[in-house]
Amino acid sequence: MTFHVMIIPTLDCPSNCEYCWGSKKDSGMMEIEVIEQIVNWLDGFRDDYVHFTFHGGEPLLVGYDFYKKALPMLKNATTHKEAGFSLQSNLWLIDEKLAKLFAEYNVAISTSIDGPLEINDHQRGKGYFDKTMKGYKIATDNGVRVSFICTFTSYSKDYEKEVYNFFLENGYNIKLHAALPSMRGNNADPWALSQEDHGKLLISLLDRYLNDLDKIEIKDFDHICKSSFMRRGTLCTFADCMGDTLAIGHDGNIYPCYRFNGMEEWVMGNVSDNPSMEDLTKSKAWKKLEEFKSFVDEDCADCTYIKFCRGGCPYNGIVATGTAKSVDPQCIAYKMIFKEVSDRANKDFLKSSMPPLMGNSNQNQKKKYSVMDLMLKR
Repeated sequence: MTFHVMIIPTLDCPSNCEYCWGSKKDSGMMEIEVIEQIVNWLDGFRDDYVHFTFHGGEPLLVGYDFYKKALPMLKNATTHKEAGFSLQSNLWLIDEKLAKLFAEYNVAISTSIDGPLEINDHQRGKGYFDKTMKGYKIATDNGVRVSFICTFTSYSKDYEKEVYNFFLENGYNIKLHAALPSMRGNNADPWALSQEDHGKLLISLLDRYLNDLDKIEIKDFDHICKSSFMRRGTLCTFADCMGDTLAIGHDGNIYPCYRFNGMEEWVMGNVSDNPSMEDLTKSKAWKKLEEFKSFVDEDCADCTYIKFCRGGCPYNGIVATGTAKSVDPQCIAYKMIFKEVSDRANKDFLKSSMPPLMGNSNQNQKKKYSVMDLMLKR
């Protein structure tokens, strides 16, 4: 198993996306000493490979010199087994120097684009698209792997075809997000997708994707189908992530996930104190998440999908209800897509077990892939 450590160098960000809930202007910047403390803290913490993700805010704000020191420090340390690096950035601040460094350490980058320029900039601000795509070219020209995150909102859901075709025509691999409310303020609320709209959108996008598996990759559907097949969650939204993912803020504070970063009531400890996993489980934050797990075990006990959904994301549930005794507010959407996948898989299985009817040749039709293809995809 891989242990996921999310490093949040800052919550600050130069962009001003309308529905953003994760950034905080004028927040602190991580010093390299915190990376040293992370390395020391990991000594004996777990005997698993560690994957490091730099997140934010905008993690590139800490600059080249920070990464020039941090990457080898994390990669070459003898206190843990390093499994790789990733980084989430809008890419506005990347230059050739940084790109070459990230390529050297095989840092996989995810960047956010919500579709064509007009749709993207309506949601993320004028000029965002051009700045990010300029950074994308610098990164890829220097050998960095870049994939995209696309957030669908109450606005962009009506432009599903245009958004999908943008990624398809450019051959961009994507991960889907649904705009959600936040614990940090109410600016994101008008952009949030309703459960029914989210579910319908996922089903429609799955149908499109099954025509194009050889052209692009939509990671959500790969994971949803794999989770359904394996009967366990393979995407963080649908997995019991407690303890297998931890986030470190700019000051060394430890949180259950990057989404809680910067919120005092969710601090579990600090890397400077070298807390053990047992120490972290004594925190109030951990106990709140245990409440979430217990509630899901009881409330979702009769749900067909509990084994590979696990109530969805705890953060989403807590935002929606104000209590840990909750499930992800997108529960209906998740049930809709899991049912669709299950129904299609059953139909695929029946088709594969029946001999073809004479004269019923589909050779001249466009090849369409199946949910079973996704379930068995490597």
